[in-house]
Amino acid sequence: MVLVVAATAGIAFAAPRVPSNDDEIVETLPLVAGWSRNERGLRQALARSPRDERVAIAAARAYLELARAQGDARYAGYAMGALAAWEPAAAATTPPDVLVMRATVAQFLHDFDGAEASLKSALARQPSHAQAWITLATILRVRGRYAESDDACRALGRAGPALYASACLAENAGLRGDHRAARDALQTLLRQPQLQDAGQGATRQWLLTTVAEVEELAGRPAAAEAAYREALGIERTGYDVLAYSDFLISQNRAGEVPALLKAEARSDAVLLRLAIAAERQVRRPSTSPSAASSVSKPDASARRDADELQARFQASAERPGAAALHAREQAMFALDVQGDAARALALARLNVQLQREPVDLLVLARAAAAANDDAARREVKALMQQIGLRDARIAALL
Repeated sequence: MVLVVAATAGIAFAAPRVPSNDDEIVETLPLVAGWSRNERGLRQALARSPRDERVAIAAARAYLELARAQGDARYAGYAMGALAAWEPAAAATTPPDVLVMRATVAQFLHDFDGAEASLKSALARQPSHAQAWITLATILRVRGRYAESDDACRALGRAGPALYASACLAENAGLRGDHRAARDALQTLLRQPQLQDAGQGATRQWLLTTVAEVEELAGRPAAAEAAYREALGIERTGYDVLAYSDFLISQNRAGEVPALLKAEARSDAVLLRLAIAAERQVRRPSTSPSAASSVSKPDASARRDADELQARFQASAERPGAAALHAREQAMFALDVQGDAARALALARLNVQLQREPVDLLVLARAAAAANDDAARREVKALMQQIGLRDARIAALL
């Protein structure tokens, strides 16, 4: 991810150049395979009018969607580049919608400090900006600041649809251990008549994924799987597929993961799950009936996946400041593929300095258990108490 920032730094921080006429090309953006005619038109319009707020935001959003779909963070760098015309300007003079889009890209790149600053600048000028509030609530949640996230959820309720505010608060309740209340609130939202319309599939999917995650926190794997499957039955998204892959691995069903990820872009996250699944098949073959005939040792393809991912990590490590950005994935690789508990523990500790989602503390707890490090176990307990997280999976390791 730092590679993306470095690659676009020359664009992002250059002094603005005002074209002498409407036909002058200010910047030629990279060709993007698979873009529609409309998206290519956006790129051309941006080159003609880089300070057209509507065009710049639309182009940035299109690039970010590509980054998410293909698992390629370079497109997030291009998204930042699409907003570069406002980079030299102070936040106080940058349009709020541009600040929110910039924050959304920064969040994807794990620049949580930058994202939070942009959102707060936008909200200072436009307190009713619903997208800014929900993005801020998410970032605060990721950083383990649940009380502040609650405040942002409530502000979202004043600025936008009540459904999103209710789901936002329910997710935080689930993290705190109020699993029943969180589950009931989410299921109530799912039963709302307006969500039964076919056009509301994305919203239902989001709510169902949240239900699945709450059920995992509560230690209810059967209920979690039912929610994951229902969500994936509506639409496959990269986030859901990876979350379900992690669930399957945790349930000793690693043999089902390759088929699940077969159609996904070969992002770092996808390669990591494939490598872990292959290694698990060597250590502990799957007991799932549907995977009984799957391979019991990694084939050449699986070894190539692991080798490719290790090469990517090594290349990333050579760039200044990259370590913390990829520490979660590298900790998982060290622990579950390389079997290096000590290195995994060091990386997991580094990662929780940046982000504190349940998965981050779970990786730290698993590394502590693998290293048989009682001090590290106490660190996990103290951190959970500090942020207020309750997670049955982590508790079982401590």
